Amino acid sequence: MREIVLSRTAALKLENLLNYLEVKWSDRVKQNFIQKLDNSIQQIQNYPLSFEKSEIKIDLYRCVVTKQTTLYYKFDSKKIYIVTIFDNRMNPKKLKKETK
Repeated sequence: MREIVLSRTAALKLENLLNYLEVKWSDRVKQNFIQKLDNSIQQIQNYPLSFEKSEIKIDLYRCVVTKQTTLYYKFDSKKIYIVTIFDNRMNPKKLKKETK
């Protein structure tokens, strides 16, 4: 099974998102999101080609975790690189900066 590697950007965005969910919503909402994220990552590990290619960069794939959150990743034979976790409500121009 491929190893999961989070970029610095993805790790920071995930930490901020989890803090936001816990403070503004509840621990239960945060745990539900973590479960959905874990399920998405497992599917990526097992079937990395099962998600559509991103229109941003040719080597990126996108996995919609929730209607508000999309995970962008790329992979090779040994690792899956999570490039960023993007809030779909944000300006799409920010996504281009995050995926450079």
